[in-house]
Amino acid sequence: MIFTSEIISIIVSSMTAKKCKQCNEEFTILKEDENFLEKIKVPLPSLCPDCREQRRSAQGNHSRLYKRKCDLTNKEIISNYHPESPHKVFDEHVWYSDKWDPLDYAMNYDFSRSFFEQFQELSLKVPRPSLHRGFQYDENSDYTNYAGKNKNCYMIFDSDENRDCYYSYSINSSESCMDCYRVRGCELCYECLDSEKCYASAYLQDCVTCSDSYFLQNCIGCKNCIMCSNLRNKEFYVNNKKVSAEEFAKQKDKCHSYSDLKQGMEYFNSFKLKFPRKNVHGIQNENVVGDYLSNCKDAYHCFDSAGLWDCRYIFQAFNPLKNCMDIQECGDGELLYECAFSGYDVYNLKFCSHCLGNCSDMQYCNHCPHSSNLFGCVGLQRKKYCILNKQYSETEYHEMVEKIIQQMKENGEYGEFFTIESSSFAYNETVAQLHYPLDKSTAVKLGYKWRDENKEEYLQATYVPPATIAEVPSTVVGELLKCGKSGRNYKIIKAELDLLKKLNIPLPRECFFERNERRSKMRNPWKIFDRQCAKNFEPIKTSYSPESPEIVYCEECYLKEIN
Repeated sequence: MIFTSEIISIIVSSMTAKKCKQCNEEFTILKEDENFLEKIKVPLPSLCPDCREQRRSAQGNHSRLYKRKCDLTNKEIISNYHPESPHKVFDEHVWYSDKWDPLDYAMNYDFSRSFFEQFQELSLKVPRPSLHRGFQYDENSDYTNYAGKNKNCYMIFDSDENRDCYYSYSINSSESCMDCYRVRGCELCYECLDSEKCYASAYLQDCVTCSDSYFLQNCIGCKNCIMCSNLRNKEFYVNNKKVSAEEFAKQKDKCHSYSDLKQGMEYFNSFKLKFPRKNVHGIQNENVVGDYLSNCKDAYHCFDSAGLWDCRYIFQAFNPLKNCMDIQECGDGELLYECAFSGYDVYNLKFCSHCLGNCSDMQYCNHCPHSSNLFGCVGLQRKKYCILNKQYSETEYHEMVEKIIQQMKENGEYGEFFTIESSSFAYNETVAQLHYPLDKSTAVKLGYKWRDENKEEYLQATYVPPATIAEVPSTVVGELLKCGKSGRNYKIIKAELDLLKKLNIPLPRECFFERNERRSKMRNPWKIFDRQCAKNFEPIKTSYSPESPEIVYCEECYLKEIN
């Protein structure tokens, strides 16, 4: 496409150029962004979209769980707050009870101090729930977080409505799955990514309704296939070639020992580069820019979401959103800005985190479910017209909020999300480390906290995994294994062992955190690049960077290739 100088002038005039105050890179604020911010009466952002998303995601710790004491009952609990955290932490059952009153921590607003300074003071006083999940709907799933409605699950995160699943991230409505990443409606699957309705398979990525298969990429409706890419409705294929049932059985026998699977992964990583990829992943979208989107309309720079409408810079929405901007893991809401880990019937929230369930008209609030008309509050439940956890009349509330916002604008505070320093977690505990990895010195320089692991606590392994799962005795449960990459210790639980034996998959050689990070790196970044279709050389938008080795086609060329 060729732009005339007149068109270029119109495009440029619809953007505002700024320099990010964190990374110092120039970024543009599009006219649509400005229109939204004007609508909600918020100043233009001072950070680029990446730094804004990084700051939001640094507020959430999904998977680092610790044993500690409840600060009210002294009972031992499981929490994503480290025992050395400065925050008070209550067992989740206690936190949601009437055994304490968050209004007891109320503060008078002091106009001689900055808002963020006062909010941080309140934040350190008010207790937090030990985990962030719908525990009321769980059954035998204590070691889960940012999750709900799970049964017999262990170490799954950002996941809902699963049964008998282990060591997975962002899985939904699945059963008997392990070591999976963003799968839905799958059963008996291992090491599968971005796949849906697959059965009895391992090492699949971007697959739908495949079964009894190993090492597939971009396949739909395939059964009994190994080492294949871009196939549709095939059976008994190996290396994208038709084979007999007997030959397939021989190849499948090579998928059960640790060394064979490791070699198979190395071969497949090279083999699949021979086949083209579609520039984006998504279905039933209209006027969108992003990746892994479905049923979205007018969504710009959005990822891993469904049901978006007039949204911008949305990351991992778990339910539909409408008229929202700058969102990290929210869902079922409208008119949200700079919010993280919130949702389920929420409306008109600005700069809020961890606010779930029928919330509206709130700003700068944290862990305030089923509330409305709050400003700068922490831990309130079913309350309204409060500032810094202090109760006001409706008239007093609105008058005070107007004065506070005016002061914050004068101080350059209003319009900014919670400060980096206010995060409840160390940077390397949070979701941000997966998508924006930093070393300790860089994180600390930016103002983030960091938590060093005490490697002196690492112990020698009491058990070394054999080549196949058939060689593993039941007594392995309780033994101490050692991660081959990080040196961390990990154990095998009985349910995990039973599932691996059923799948005929060998014991893992790395701890969950290393496995989860590896799977995360197999996906494209939350970025959009300009690139040419490798077939017709037309310009395309894609999450594959120009430097990545994949062959990338536009949708039209890709569909012709595989059909």
